Amino acid sequence: MAGSALALFWPGALAFGIPGVLGEHWQEAFSVGRGAVGAIMFFMLASLGIFMFLVGRWQERLGPRVMMSIGGGVTGLSLLVLPWATSIHLVYLWGFISGAASCFVMIPALTVAQRWYPQRRGLVSGIVNLVFGSAAAIMSPLFALLLGALGYRTMVLIVAVVALGFGLAVAQLVSLPSTSKVVRARTGPPEHARAVAARSLTVGQSLRTRNFWLIWVLWALQGGAGIAMVPLSVGFGVARGFTFESAVVILTAFNVTNGVSRIVTGYFSDRVNRNRTMGATFLAAGGAYFLLPHVGELGGIALLAALVGFGFGTLFSVSAPLAVDCFGIGHFGAVYGLIFTAYGFVAGVLGPLLGGMLVDTSGGYPLVFGYLGVLCVISAVLVQFVRPPAAQDATGGGVPAI
Repeated sequence: MAGSALALFWPGALAFGIPGVLGEHWQEAFSVGRGAVGAIMFFMLASLGIFMFLVGRWQERLGPRVMMSIGGGVTGLSLLVLPWATSIHLVYLWGFISGAASCFVMIPALTVAQRWYPQRRGLVSGIVNLVFGSAAAIMSPLFALLLGALGYRTMVLIVAVVALGFGLAVAQLVSLPSTSKVVRARTGPPEHARAVAARSLTVGQSLRTRNFWLIWVLWALQGGAGIAMVPLSVGFGVARGFTFESAVVILTAFNVTNGVSRIVTGYFSDRVNRNRTMGATFLAAGGAYFLLPHVGELGGIALLAALVGFGFGTLFSVSAPLAVDCFGIGHFGAVYGLIFTAYGFVAGVLGPLLGGMLVDTSGGYPLVFGYLGVLCVISAVLVQFVRPPAAQDATGGGVPAI
């Protein structure tokens, strides 16, 4: 569990922190608009769409430790593109490589955690995702401080070295459990793990279910609405008249709840209902987006950004156990990797890319925040129609089938 969670620290810090903190620098250095900076997230997410499924397949042959070592190494090395980037296109290249590297960490980390604790899938998914989501809350203010104190190139090189060494070290902690260890680790009845394995669907079978496509659409809509806050937050704060250092507070608030929500909602989804847990937080995120253009105080803006982060973190933490409820653990990596194609290929377009373009063309933020709020509300409705098989209700906390 420690290795799985800690391995996601730097992928999370870079994905949710670097574009927001360095976005203003890239705009000035390369003479580009907010839409061009938002496109960084599109390339980062596109690589997730390409590599998540492949990593799910590869880990079945190579094992989680090898995959996570590759991911940790590439995460650090990918930053070496940035100090000598001469155009925004090289920043796009970094985003693509960095996103691919996170795939090599995320799928094995989630698989290892859920295999060790099959009766607490929501909780352990939340713990792993907590580190991924909250890392940027810790590192974004530090990135901003280092940027001001050391300058762009030195700051990036230091982060690259630290991320490389840390990622390689913690990957050595992970391993898949033996059957006897799973029995000692879990807190539920022994029949549960066997029941999950017995009802596991193949990739082809999963693709033929309504549940798969509903979860896929959730990742496209809610994923796009959530991740859009990363490149938009600091720019919105600056547009409101706050200094760059103060505006980073908005991004930090988003990342704090993006992390904290993952363990909170993961825990409650094991005990209440995964669908209602996701729906409530998605609605709250939508309401926050609707209110953002009408709030002028930094504290109020940060609070609303935190609600968006809470819904986004819930998507990450609860989707994984919901997918296991629906499709089983046997081919989780490959199935979840295919679900992630929505986040990779569609969410990046619907959220950061289109959101940045709307800011550039409309000259402000009310239109884009209203649009992102609508995506959240639609997601809150759609998740109620995800129905794991009724047999899982007795063993894993699903909802009755219709």
